[in-house]
Amino acid sequence: MTKHGEGSGLPLHEPSTWLVIALAGVFVLLGVLFIFAPRPAAALFGIAAPEDPGLSYVSAIGLRDLAFGAYLAALSRLSTRRAVGTVLGLTVLIPAGDVVLVLLERGFESPKHLLLHAGSGLVMAVSSFWLLAQSSHDNKGGFS
Repeated sequence: MTKHGEGSGLPLHEPSTWLVIALAGVFVLLGVLFIFAPRPAAALFGIAAPEDPGLSYVSAIGLRDLAFGAYLAALSRLSTRRAVGTVLGLTVLIPAGDVVLVLLERGFESPKHLLLHAGSGLVMAVSSFWLLAQSSHDNKGGFS
């Protein structure tokens, strides 16, 4: 909770805020791509798109990314560094799972896709640590 009169959301003058907003934008754009261009999006993900009803998994990935981008955007404007950092930290599970899925499907045949997902997880983890470190400066010894 913020004190009465304090603004909510991450401070717009902080580079970490712009990183969160950029991540939100990237995930919204990825979500739109996966929903409206599933075959190219599946190729980007690293697992070939199946035919017919199996293609719906690609739209599910798109909805997941779209929702995550929207969560980040909303949290960046409505919540604390600690909340955004925690969400980013927990969300590292998604790219970690994506690495496992691509690895199980294709092995090491496509290292660029494995690196893409691993890099995504690394960016989320580093962003999470950055925001959580900043939040400890905001709040000495209590809950916000």
